[in-house]
Formats: sequence, structure tokens, C-alpha cells
Amino acid sequence: MGCTAADVADALRAAARVVAEHRDELVRLDREIGDGDHGENLNRGFAALVSKLDENVPASPGGVLRLAATTLISTVGGAAGPLYGTAFLRAATSVGDAAELDAEAVAGALSAALEGVVARGKAEVGDKTMVDALTPAVVAARAAASGGVRDVLTAAAEAAEMGAESTVPLVARKGRASYLGERSAGHLDPGARSTSLLLRTFAGGAG
Repeated sequence: MGCTAADVADALRAAARVVAEHRDELVRLDREIGDGDHGENLNRGFAALVSKLDENVPASPGGVLRLAATTLISTVGGAAGPLYGTAFLRAATSVGDAAELDAEAVAGALSAALEGVVARGKAEVGDKTMVDALTPAVVAARAAASGGVRDVLTAAAEAAEMGAESTVPLVARKGRASYLGERSAGHLDPGARSTSLLLRTFAGGAG
């Protein structure tokens, strides 16, 4: 069974609830090595997205992802807005106008999202960014693509959580955290954490 536009919209609404629940945690993580605004910015962006979805849900999964992209780009400040916005935009382009998304399409969308984040942020694995969570998630998603959508997203979520944890000992090489040098080690990257939270939420709602 594939993901419809309504399914994707429901997943994004669930993501908004999870971001709100973890807002303070993300603020704390970002305060330790960044601006301290990651949780607040993401919360604002996803709340704005829910408002738009309540007005109208686009007809296709790609349309919903495109709405997410434009909303996050326009409402989320800092680095997260352009990065998450680009991720959703590339995912939307990847799935096109398909009425439903199967496991292969979802894995492809995640891969396209990663490519967008890397192109936008110029980060790679080991730089202590969301790429450290998203890269293993994509590898796991591709490996699970012969199963169902839930299999793909569950594999991605589990890999993202391990990837996020792997950022703790790293010294940041990108973003504001890189200004701290060696002092950035010992802290969980907030972008990697939010990435793992979103993927776990998407997995939990998959049919």
C-alpha cells in the first residue's frame, strides 16, 4: 500500500506535534554549540505548515512535499529553513505527480533530499551536521526498498538515530558550531537530532 497525499499530510502534522514536544530539547542542544534557535525556528515552521494544510491539502504527495518546502523556507530562520526546505523540495521533485508513493519512491525521495542538503550546505559525513543522520538513513532506506513503505522509513529512522548519536564525539566543521573548535565535541548535533526525530515520526505513521 502506497502513501497518498493525505498520508503525507498526516505525517507532517505528526511531525509538527513531535517538533513542538521536543522544542526545548532542540533549543538546549543548539544553545550548547549554536545559536539556540533551532527548536524555536523548526516549531514555528511546522506550525505554519499545519495551518496551510488545514486550509488545503494538495492533490498529490509531491504537492504536499512542495508546500512543506516553500513554507519551511519562508518561515524557518537560520540554517534549518534553507536546508530542510531544500530537502523537501528535492523530495517533491523526485516523486513528481505520482498519486501514491511506493517503497522505492520513498527511498528515492529520501535520497534526493540528502542530495539537496549536501548541495546546499556543502557538508559531508563527519562534519557534525544533519548529514551525519541523513546519509546512513538513505543507505538503510535503499537497502529496505524491496519491502514496504514502513520498512523503508523504519530502517531510515533507526539508521538516523545511530547517525545522530555518532555526532556527539565529533568536532564540528560546518556552521556556527565550527567556531567552537574542539569545544564542540561532546555535544549532540541539533540538526542531526531533529532529522532523526522527523524520520522516526514518519516511520511511526507509515501504513
